[in-house]
Amino acid sequence: MIDVFFLQAAQPNPIMSWLPLILIFGVLYFFMIRPQAKKQKAQTKFLGEIQKGDEIVTSSGIVGRINKIEGNTLTLQIDSKTFVKVLKGSISKEMTDSYQKEEQPKETT
Repeated sequence: MIDVFFLQAAQPNPIMSWLPLILIFGVLYFFMIRPQAKKQKAQTKFLGEIQKGDEIVTSSGIVGRINKIEGNTLTLQIDSKTFVKVLKGSISKEMTDSYQKEEQPKETT
């Protein structure tokens, strides 16, 4: 009977069994969730700061200058007599920033 007690395995520590799951969640948070939240916050701030005369790029790649802001709708001037209405949500901060970086050297020369 005593041999049965000696043959039983020791119970694993419950913290050690949950540790891999906790580490996976931590990695996912710092490499996926947190950067996406920061990017969304920057996009929201960018949309709040746009004003008439700013040159922006929509998520579909249309480049234009803001002519009029009416609530959630913007009127973009694409050419001298070409105007397009777009929603604020279709403006891309990333594409606008990359477009402005691309155009910057051309303006200085």
